[in-house]
Amino acid sequence: MPETPTEPGGLGRVLVVADPLPSFVTYKDSTFAMMRELARRGVRLAACEPAHLHWRRGEPVTARVREVVLTGAADDWFRVSQQGREPLHAFDAVLMRKDPPFDAEYFYATHLLQQAEREGALVFNRPAALRDHPEKLALMEFADWAPPTLVTRSAEAIRAFHAEHGDIILKPLDGMGGRGVFRVGPDGLNLGAVVETLTQHGHTTIMAQRFLPAIAMGDKRVLVIGGEPVPYCLARIPQGGEVRGNLAAGGRGVAQALSEADWTIARALGPRLAARGLLLVGLDIIGEHLTEVNVTSPTCFQEITQQTGYDVAARFVDALQAAVAGTATQKAM
Repeated sequence: MPETPTEPGGLGRVLVVADPLPSFVTYKDSTFAMMRELARRGVRLAACEPAHLHWRRGEPVTARVREVVLTGAADDWFRVSQQGREPLHAFDAVLMRKDPPFDAEYFYATHLLQQAEREGALVFNRPAALRDHPEKLALMEFADWAPPTLVTRSAEAIRAFHAEHGDIILKPLDGMGGRGVFRVGPDGLNLGAVVETLTQHGHTTIMAQRFLPAIAMGDKRVLVIGGEPVPYCLARIPQGGEVRGNLAAGGRGVAQALSEADWTIARALGPRLAARGLLLVGLDIIGEHLTEVNVTSPTCFQEITQQTGYDVAARFVDALQAAVAGTATQKAM
């Protein structure tokens, strides 16, 4: 593919590392919203999957990429203009937007992307920061904001936690979209079966948290871009007797202005996370408690924009341009 010259710090070409493009549900996909805003600004787009990353001794990290053009259609929303293998450092920015699970292949992809960084690529979010902030376990660093939480594979420890708190949530550490999340109430019904299933009979570590009744008002996704909170969040409200507010689990998304507690948590964490190379973070807040720190592929851009008029994708691309420009300025000094 021919390269497009760009001004120092500019965005001429961006590579998106993500799940297969045909799998995107474009009316709600945040990665699509990013791509659409980049295209609107005249940025050339290319895409690949983590499986397409490649390194060989004596060569830079490359990927088999497809340059794509957005069509504006709802279904056939992109067409491939050309394809081939390219070094990642040939792009002005690389967006790592692969959805969880944070499994071994995801881990390997972050190492390939980190090598590309050494060769000059600018990757967002930074690969080392992705590894250092697994989405459930990152909560441990910010325990002052968290509800009572336990991370263990011990059935005995989980039973004691349940006895102490009476009503708890159990969830796997590598899931997304509410998959594998269970609530066990004061009667302890099915606690043993749930623990055996999630821990695979003591072989897999899981998380337990005290149930927060404020979930009835929504599991709030608070987006932090470039260290600064977006002023609106999406409260994902459980429906039909569900305990999970996740949109993928049937939750209803209601955009709303940040509460005082939301602002306090987001402003406390935002600058610290941004300084580590996390351009985009999604904080999950129930009531006044932080429950997760999402860094792999935070979502809810389109829902917030559609309901409030606040253009989250434009805010993100502004921050991306500023980050790329800032890096170019540092290199020039």
